[in-house]
Amino acid sequence: MDRPDASSHSVVAAPLPRHPLARLIADEIRQRGGWMRFERYMELALYAPGLGYYSGGHRVIGQDPADGSDFVTAPELTPLFGQALARQIEQALDATGTDQVWEFGAGTGALAEQLLGELGDRIQRYTIVDLSGTLRERQHARLAASHPEQVRKVVWADNLPDDLQGVIVGNEVLDAMPVHLMTWDGASWKERGVTLASASDQQPADADPVFTWADRPAPDGVRPPTERPDSEFVPDTVTETHGQAEAFVATLAERMSRGAAFFLDYGFPEREYYHPQRTGGTLMCHQGHRSDPDPLAAVGDKDITTHVNFTGIALAGQEGGWEVLGYTSQGRFLTNCGLLRRLPPEVQTQQEARERAAVQMLLAEHEMGELFKVIGFVKGDWFDALGFGQGDRTHML
Repeated sequence: MDRPDASSHSVVAAPLPRHPLARLIADEIRQRGGWMRFERYMELALYAPGLGYYSGGHRVIGQDPADGSDFVTAPELTPLFGQALARQIEQALDATGTDQVWEFGAGTGALAEQLLGELGDRIQRYTIVDLSGTLRERQHARLAASHPEQVRKVVWADNLPDDLQGVIVGNEVLDAMPVHLMTWDGASWKERGVTLASASDQQPADADPVFTWADRPAPDGVRPPTERPDSEFVPDTVTETHGQAEAFVATLAERMSRGAAFFLDYGFPEREYYHPQRTGGTLMCHQGHRSDPDPLAAVGDKDITTHVNFTGIALAGQEGGWEVLGYTSQGRFLTNCGLLRRLPPEVQTQQEARERAAVQMLLAEHEMGELFKVIGFVKGDWFDALGFGQGDRTHML
């Protein structure tokens, strides 16, 4: 994907909107001496209390732009997604001897609704960890309406306990964690950050400030986590490193005394992620069900996301004490979990036709089936996880 030129001389980006979040970021850039790491910019843009994209009350998840949303997730497409995933979770609960589910980033509550409906009394507690107070309200209302008897099991948490037991689920969580941006200039790696343009950057003196890119030399030895030599990278390559996501996974692994975890997200193993032909990185924004590559515009009003380096996630989990259960495509994982067997043999209603179309999107290689991957972990006795029974790609991590 092409990226705007972001060399150290600072190229002007889109005008800064009159938005309190933009002013907050601009003030912090000034306090930091005029330059901010992109990781911090992304953190504020998405999670600044009361102002960020996920914390400011946006609808974010829905079927199409008409409902005011920006993107759709798999549980919103069809309940068959959660019903299939429930088979894997149930097996993991049995294998680990636990009775709790932990969901991170529960969105609208669609996946929780599906899992509670399928698992029923097999789980005694369903904990949702979500930073958005607005989403919590929507989640509770949805679950209370669909599962009035089960909602008593649901609790919302801000922090992790020192000892965690059960099965963790994270659907499209890792991709929204802030990342570092790095760029290769042909001689050395630099860290890409955000600064403010001034009147000297061809802007009128009284114009609104604008965010721009600016690069600084990376600390000695800091480079993308790949064994590829620097000489293989094309000058002006931009890529990401995922320190926060990996630290998050390592922390979960360290605090879990018994259980399993499954993360579903779009991404690649390391050798694909840092392939020399991927010169533009994976950074992308979503607004109104359209994508664009410019995170410096419309700050707070659109999602900022990157693909996941699943090799880094696997290593982080192992360092925290987890064992890898498997790694495969979402299409293969859901098929292994029996998704296709839940479809009626013939389409007789419009609803069944919509279900088939949604399943096609979940499984097809040119849709979510190949782009999205699933990685599983266990703490305790290893078991043959259902979702990785065929097509396991752990050897590719």
